[in-house]
Amino acid sequence: MAEVRFQQVGKTYPPRQGSNSAGAPVEVLRQLDLQIDDGEFLVLVGPSGCGKSTLLRLLAGLESPSSGEIFVGGRPVSRLRPAQRDVAMVFQSYALYPHLSVADNIGFGLRRSTPRSPLQQLQDSLHRGSRQLPRPLRVPSAREERVERRIAEVAATLELEALLQRLPKELSGGQKQRVALGRAIARAPAVFLMDEPLSNLDAKLRTGTRAQIVELQRRLGTTTLYVTHDQVEAMTMGHRIAVLNGGHLQQLGTPLELYQWPSNLFVAQFIGSPPMNLLPVQVCAPGQLLLAGQRFLLEGPLEAVSASRVGETLTGGLRPEHFKLAPAANRNLAAEVCHVEALGNEQLVTCRLLEGSHLVLLRASPDQPVTVGQSVHLEVEAAGWRLFDQAGEALALPPAPREHRQLQLPVL
Repeated sequence: MAEVRFQQVGKTYPPRQGSNSAGAPVEVLRQLDLQIDDGEFLVLVGPSGCGKSTLLRLLAGLESPSSGEIFVGGRPVSRLRPAQRDVAMVFQSYALYPHLSVADNIGFGLRRSTPRSPLQQLQDSLHRGSRQLPRPLRVPSAREERVERRIAEVAATLELEALLQRLPKELSGGQKQRVALGRAIARAPAVFLMDEPLSNLDAKLRTGTRAQIVELQRRLGTTTLYVTHDQVEAMTMGHRIAVLNGGHLQQLGTPLELYQWPSNLFVAQFIGSPPMNLLPVQVCAPGQLLLAGQRFLLEGPLEAVSASRVGETLTGGLRPEHFKLAPAANRNLAAEVCHVEALGNEQLVTCRLLEGSHLVLLRASPDQPVTVGQSVHLEVEAAGWRLFDQAGEALALPPAPREHRQLQLPVL
C-alpha cells in the first residue's frame, strides 16, 4: 500500500529579511489534512506561494514540517531520512548530473539504494570499466548486472535506448525530461512526486509528454502527486485535483466536480480557462433570479435551495458556455461586444451588459459573425447557474435522494 496522508501538517518559515512586519514568521501551510489513495494521480494547483511545492518537499524529506505528521502506507515518515521514505521526485529543472551518461543518470539511485563495502564498490567499478571487453575478460558483478537490466527496461519503456551513452548536454528538453522520469521510476518507488515537470517544454512537446506521463502512471499504478500551474494539465491528467490557497485546502474532487460545482469563489475563478463569470443577482422568488432588470429561472438542485434565500443578494456564477448569442427577446440580456478572440475551433467573446456594465465572457462557434462594437443579446442556460453567499462560499446543495432498495427475499 502506498497511501499518502497529511495529518494537520503545518509549515512555518522564519521572518523574511527586509519584511515590513518585523519578526512575523511566514506560515505557508496551515493545519492541512489531505489523503491520497493508493495508485491515485493527484494534481495540486493554486497560486504562487500557496504551498504546493512545499507540500512535495515535506513529503520528499527536503523540508521538515513545523507541526503534524505525514504517513506513507500507514507509516509515519516525518522523522525519516529522504532515502528511507520510498519516494522519488522529478524536479522542474530536471536536475540531471551533467558528467554522467543517460544510463548512469537513470541508474544513479539504484547504485546508491543499498550500502556497499569498498571491495564491492571496486568490483562494480571494474565491471563497468570492462563492459566493452570480450565476455571472458569482463569482471563479473551480479549487482551491476541487475542494475543494467533495470536501466534497459526503463530505457525501453521511455524509448531512450538510442540515447543511453549520451551526456545531458547532448539532449533536447523533452529527452532530458524523459531521463529525469526514468531516474525516478527505475527505483520503483511507492510514490512519485512531480514539481511542474513540463513547464520548460514547448507547447507541442508538452502535450506529448503529458500523455506519456499519464499512460506511464496508469501502467505502473504508482501513487503520484503532481504540481502544476497549467489548467489543461490539471483537468486532463489527475484523477482528483486539490486546490490550495493561503496554505489551506480549498476543495478536493474530480476535475469535473471542481469545474461544475466549485466550493467557493476562489475555486470558481481559479479552475477553468477562461474562468467563471461572476455577477450580482437577487433571489426574487423560489427558483428565480433577478439580474440587470431581467428574471431568470433556476434549474437543477439550486432551484430548491433558493426557496430559503428569497430577497437575498448573492453572487451568481456562469461558465462561458452557459451564455449563448440569441435573437432580441425580453428574457435575454442586451450587451455590446468589447473583444473577440478567434481560436480556430471557437471564439471567445467579451461583452459588456448594457444594464449594470458588467463584463461577461462567452464561447461562440467559429463561423458566427461577431465584431467589436456589435449589439447582441445573450441567452442564459437555466441549469448553468451557480450561487455563492456573501462570504464567497457556494450554497450547500440538498442531499442526493437515496435510491429505493427493493427488499431482497431469501432464496428457498
